[in-house]
Amino acid sequence: MLQSSKLKLPVWEAVLVLLVVFASISVGIIMLGMNPHLPIIFSIIFLMIYGLIKGLPIHEIEKGMINGAASGLGAVYIFFFIGMLISSWMASGTIPSLMYYGFHLFSDLPLYFAVFVVTSLVGVAIGSAFTTAATIGVAFIGMATALDASLAITAGAIVSGAFLGDKMSPLSETTNLASETVGVPLFEHIKNMLWTTIPAFIISAVVFVIISPEKGQRTNEITAFLQALKEYSNISWFAFIPFIIVAVLAMRRVSAIPTLSAGIISSIVIAFIQVRSLNFTEMADILFSGFVMESNVDQLNAVLSGGGIESMMFSISLVLLALGMGGLLFLLGIIPAILEAVAGLLTSAARLISTTAFTAIGLNFFVGEQYLSILITGKAFEGQYTKLGYNKKALSRALEDAGTVINPLVPWGVAGVFIAGVLGVPTVEYVPFAIFCLLCPVLTILSGLTKVGLSKQ
Repeated sequence: MLQSSKLKLPVWEAVLVLLVVFASISVGIIMLGMNPHLPIIFSIIFLMIYGLIKGLPIHEIEKGMINGAASGLGAVYIFFFIGMLISSWMASGTIPSLMYYGFHLFSDLPLYFAVFVVTSLVGVAIGSAFTTAATIGVAFIGMATALDASLAITAGAIVSGAFLGDKMSPLSETTNLASETVGVPLFEHIKNMLWTTIPAFIISAVVFVIISPEKGQRTNEITAFLQALKEYSNISWFAFIPFIIVAVLAMRRVSAIPTLSAGIISSIVIAFIQVRSLNFTEMADILFSGFVMESNVDQLNAVLSGGGIESMMFSISLVLLALGMGGLLFLLGIIPAILEAVAGLLTSAARLISTTAFTAIGLNFFVGEQYLSILITGKAFEGQYTKLGYNKKALSRALEDAGTVINPLVPWGVAGVFIAGVLGVPTVEYVPFAIFCLLCPVLTILSGLTKVGLSKQ
């Protein structure tokens, strides 16, 4: 929990300060194309100056910022383990095996349905929507072009599957961030998201089956990718052991760090068994700097090169800065003043979850950054969920349903800009077909109206 506020502000002043902060961040990210770190640092400086003008001593301001950052240390430590898990699963063949068998299982199915399911599988396996879209997604765009299929629908299926993976994978940064931001155990959070994810998946899959064209031939691009995957990776059912271990521990509700540790250790053992030439120094480099695939297919090299502790540093630094800013927003009484003004209206699950969803969506459109939509919304509303007696896993689910999956639908959002760039399809063209992403916030609001999947503390 962030510490209590030191100032009592009128609502108009709190709203004005918050608008200045969000406007500066949105201008920096959207208009100037900065990485989000710098606009957040400038906003922190602005809030520190505002606090000094209001008469707060600098040591109190610094303490508020540090307390805000400290509330996210659980997520930071999990990020370290995620980086090692990804790189070790690449080295052991776990992720390549999931991809290889996934392609073969679904390649004979209707095109858009196959695209959606395979990208979902790969997204869950590697935990990164960006990597999934930039690699497997690009391959599917090539297939759709060769088959003269709709690129907009193909891109919508890719985005739907990639961000399903980003939302549900225990390797995903946003999944861990949402659970840690409000203090919900990781696998309890993932399990609770099934209430909205399963219906959204089924509806999306049915729609993609219906609108898929007649079956075409597999393209040379996909064939070359699969051949290289088999030639340069350790493809075997044996490589599924780390995945099974993590799945079993997750179902037994073992906490995240021991579960991830078991997945790392088992995959290291398998990597040494599979690759006799691998030594401890090389394995240590893989865990720290990431795994590097060296094949004759650039797309395979891109999707199977990554992970490691170093790969998490961008996210860790962004999370710490955003949480520090959140600490100042609470310390200076900005968010408490706004919440106090609307608290009288948030008297039911329907109103609370709807407000949470619309706040996360609004931040995605206003700031263009999904991390901030999760962090700020989560910290702003967690107290209200406790006050009404609801388990905060309802909040963490709403953060993902209306935060994580919305960013690729925003043309000026970080994910929207990235996806449109790598797939070559404008955001406004694929948005109507990103069915899973469109359904998630609707279903999370319906869960508040019907109380399906909600539990009391």
